[in-house]
Amino acid sequence: MSSVTSNYSMRSVYRASIGVRRGFKSFRYTSKPTVVPVNPFDPRDDAAVLRKAMKGFGTDEKAIIQVLTRRSNEQRLRIAFEFKTLYGKDLVSDLKSETSGKFEDLVVALMTPLPQFYAKELHDATAGIGTDEDVLIEVMCTMSNHEINVIKQAYTAIYGTLLEDDLRGDTSGNFKRLMTSLCMGNRSENFHVDQNQAREDARSLLQAGELRLGTDESVFNAVLCSRSFPQLAAIFQEYQFLTGHDIDDAIKAEFSGDLEKALRAIVKVVRNKPLFFAERLHKSMKGLGTNDRQLIRIMVTRCEVDLGDIADMFQSKYGETLQSWIEGDCSGHYKKCLLGLLGLY
Repeated sequence: MSSVTSNYSMRSVYRASIGVRRGFKSFRYTSKPTVVPVNPFDPRDDAAVLRKAMKGFGTDEKAIIQVLTRRSNEQRLRIAFEFKTLYGKDLVSDLKSETSGKFEDLVVALMTPLPQFYAKELHDATAGIGTDEDVLIEVMCTMSNHEINVIKQAYTAIYGTLLEDDLRGDTSGNFKRLMTSLCMGNRSENFHVDQNQAREDARSLLQAGELRLGTDESVFNAVLCSRSFPQLAAIFQEYQFLTGHDIDDAIKAEFSGDLEKALRAIVKVVRNKPLFFAERLHKSMKGLGTNDRQLIRIMVTRCEVDLGDIADMFQSKYGETLQSWIEGDCSGHYKKCLLGLLGLY
């Protein structure tokens, strides 16, 4: 699968899944991207603008930022194709030689086909000593079946191994089982809610957790990894009716560590995906230092999907704008490029 083709596949599923979600009242999700494909689009003109910005002494970073943050990922890949056709040079290599630091990292991320970008994030989260479980949770708990399958193909193409094998080799216990289940990309996509089944599943979860000594993790794994998101929303509602408290409280009481974090992430994504990412962005910039990799990953992967919604949720939850946090936490061309992805530069 070529990078451009695999990327089209990823984009089409974003559009399709958002379309389905819009028509579902119990699973409201208004998509508000901050980066949309420019129209009319002339990749040769854009290639010429980028060539001029990097030619000779000095670099016109403003021109680079304005082209890259005002084009979709598909369009950026087409610009790179035309750049090589016209000048016999690799656009990403040229951009890397003209930029540095976090700005370079962000520019390279913007120029990477989405499936390959996700594959690299997952690979780096499991490679070497230690595992970044937060990255595994953020990606694996939020993706649709099609997105997971496209990422798996890209992963094998780049690294020559199966994503499932690398996840299993680097995780353990019930968290490993959850990651394996999610990696199958086999969640129900039936967006019709079966209320009777929701009641039955809510009872099963209650019996597997609060009503017994110890917890039967396999029941939570089966339900949360296989039911559609609208069906899960109905199950959580039924659980509240049955017990008088929230499923999230039950998960906090019954589980701990990475498994707890992953199960609670699924609950949050079902209820309010933009809020989930708003909290992740807040965490990336909170306190001393910045988790730039997390910040870049979310800004780059969500800008064409729902970054507008995420920014709204950020302001609603924290009483300050995402823009003000980026301006206070980042600097230079890196900051300007991040703001460009918000449509503010």
